[in-house]
Amino acid sequence: MAFESLTERLQQAMGKLRKKGKVTEADVKEMMREIRLALLEADVNLQVVKEFTKSVRERAVGTEVLESLSPAQQIVKIVNEELTKTLGEETVGITKSPKIPTVIMMVGLQGAGKTTFAGKLANYLKKNENARPLMIAGDVYRPAAIDQLKVLGQQLDVPVFEMGTEVSPVEIVRQGMELAREKKNDYVLIDTAGRLHIDEVLMTELKEIKEIAEPNEILLVVDAMTGQDAVNVADSFNQQLGITGVVITKLDGDTRGGAALSIRQVTGAPIKFTGTGEKLTDLEVFHPDRMASRILGMGDMMTLIEKAQQEYDEKQAEELARKMKENSFDFNDFIEQMDQVNNMGPIEDLIKMIPGMSQIPGIENVKVDPKQIARQKAIVLSMTKAERENPDLLNPSRRRRIAAGSGNSVVEVNRFIKQFKESQKMMQQMSKGSMPAGMDQMFGTGVKGKLGKMAMNRMVKKNKKKKKKRK
Repeated sequence: MAFESLTERLQQAMGKLRKKGKVTEADVKEMMREIRLALLEADVNLQVVKEFTKSVRERAVGTEVLESLSPAQQIVKIVNEELTKTLGEETVGITKSPKIPTVIMMVGLQGAGKTTFAGKLANYLKKNENARPLMIAGDVYRPAAIDQLKVLGQQLDVPVFEMGTEVSPVEIVRQGMELAREKKNDYVLIDTAGRLHIDEVLMTELKEIKEIAEPNEILLVVDAMTGQDAVNVADSFNQQLGITGVVITKLDGDTRGGAALSIRQVTGAPIKFTGTGEKLTDLEVFHPDRMASRILGMGDMMTLIEKAQQEYDEKQAEELARKMKENSFDFNDFIEQMDQVNNMGPIEDLIKMIPGMSQIPGIENVKVDPKQIARQKAIVLSMTKAERENPDLLNPSRRRRIAAGSGNSVVEVNRFIKQFKESQKMMQQMSKGSMPAGMDQMFGTGVKGKLGKMAMNRMVKKNKKKKKKRK
């Protein structure tokens, strides 16, 4: 993720405080120096850094903090709250029109990912709101932009309105809007052209499209990899078009992430979505509090739970729970679970969403090799139906056949079967309400551990209520 180096630096700065029983003003000053350097290295806007560190310092040196029983925890809480405030405090969704269609216009520089985001947003609206969006291909300058949008439309079964590259984008949008009203599409997503830099021709065209389409949302799509320059681009687009929100793409890349921390403060426009991968499902609603927790290495259980709930329905979850309890979880279930976990995203990213996991030494180096997962899948697919349903049938001769059929060694097959049987035991323990060995460390022990588990249960219940309301 983009914030890994920043997370590491901030954890180091606050880790020194956690070791102290009593915190002095000098300790706070030293921590603030470290935080300031960490933010500047992450390419955060200088003015934003100054305002952030000033706010934290003023709150952290208060008497009630320094003389409290756990000043270090209080200061970490303050840093978390101020970081959330910098990122925008509240989650801001799409502004809907009182009458259909709701019009969303995508703007930004060339290569920022506007066309891909249009596809991701169409997919998101279909899945979460059962919407019927129409995408308008308004980028007539970039080679293959129209074709790219049409391919995305075919994949998603979403109509795409286009008139080729010889018609003016303004006319394309005008006729596209007429079609959307006629077909009663509830959303219109307008993909516009970008340039390598902001110029007068681009802005004039975008202003004309804005006048015709009267969009409810003008979303500025910025590439996280452009760093500090993304803030200048956002500021310029905001001044000339009046953007209503920001989308940050490629946040999964090897970037410093400073743009995300700066854009909200500089433009006043909320960050609404983040792109976290290449797949059409790799789109996340931006939650400032959750992002602040991730940056500080405190995990993000809510996003992890939501990702899991997207892949599992209640019937699947009940069936899995029954199999775990009866110890009848077999290799067919294993394949199904593996596919669902892979759909949630890279396993190493999911691990870091668990509170406390980011503080385990060496966790940042954990990488799950997709080839290893493919090899394990090949082992299962080389089994007969009876073997998948009853692992006890796997005697040495069967294991040799499976190894030959899957392109693995017998040693690898034996290791995999042993791991599967161990996971079966662990699942049975969990289904009976007892935590397997080592799992308690995820929450901690004693009162702190109980509070952690209670907090997680509360989040699950809260999320279920939200889901019912949406329905």
